[in-house]
Amino acid sequence: MFAYVIRRLAATIVVMTVVAFVVFSLLYLTPGDPAAILAGDAATDDDIRRIREKLGLDEPFLVRFGGWVWALVHGDLGTSIFTNLPVTHLIGQRIEPTVALTCCTLLVAVLVAVPLGVIAAAKAGTWVDRAVMAFSVLGFSVPVFVLAYILILTFSVQLDWLPVQGYRNFHEDFWDWLRHLILPSAALGTVYIALIARITRASMLDVLAQDYIRTAQAKGLAPGAVLVGHGLKNAAVPIVTVIGIGIALLIGGAIVTETVFAIPGIGRLTVDAILRRDYPIIQGVILIFSGAYVLINLAVDLSYMFFDPRIRY
Repeated sequence: MFAYVIRRLAATIVVMTVVAFVVFSLLYLTPGDPAAILAGDAATDDDIRRIREKLGLDEPFLVRFGGWVWALVHGDLGTSIFTNLPVTHLIGQRIEPTVALTCCTLLVAVLVAVPLGVIAAAKAGTWVDRAVMAFSVLGFSVPVFVLAYILILTFSVQLDWLPVQGYRNFHEDFWDWLRHLILPSAALGTVYIALIARITRASMLDVLAQDYIRTAQAKGLAPGAVLVGHGLKNAAVPIVTVIGIGIALLIGGAIVTETVFAIPGIGRLTVDAILRRDYPIIQGVILIFSGAYVLINLAVDLSYMFFDPRIRY
């Protein structure tokens, strides 16, 4: 297993190198000049030229890419074009809301979706199964921002139960921190719940049709013990896989969710950077998200050995 982990980490370096090159190339070819945006509407061509020279935007592509990679090797993600602050500092300021939103959404989604999928499989063909599948289809079809506005209208405007927007640090007021995360987590987690519930149901239906399940039932084991101890454990590999893949949904959905609910996280930072053509911030955020996604998938692969002892690396 140790050799497998080393190989995967080595492959991660290759993947991150390719991602870095693609991201830098796309931003280099993207229309729009950050120097012109920074100079303002009243700036002359000479003003824009001086800003481009100061920022190094007039240098050849390979020179800029090489300098950027060299800085990355030393742990430097660059400096924001507009705030003149290190990108690592800006991301560090914004990472807590994003991590809190993502973790709360992931926790709630798994705790809700897995039991829903198990129940739907156990009650296959009944109204319970059809209701769960209808919810899954609806949840996967409605865009995150539409659901977010519906939740705001219902629970914030009409019922006045929860705050409309904003974020509070958990160490200042835990209850207020939780209240500010309920609606964003519900909006972001609905798609994730729908995805996990469908895969859980499909995987459980396949396992419940196996001979060892009928043997366990014939031995008189309780239905709950059969579902959880024999069924869910053997159906866990596809479920864990889709949970890991679904992290990409959370990362993409967090950008939209933070914008709708005015949460000062990395998603809002990314949107602002895109609008201002702040290349260093965009590149740094994409690299961090890509690295986190690769490491999460590595952890998912290693977890297979726990759920299925036949799997060895």
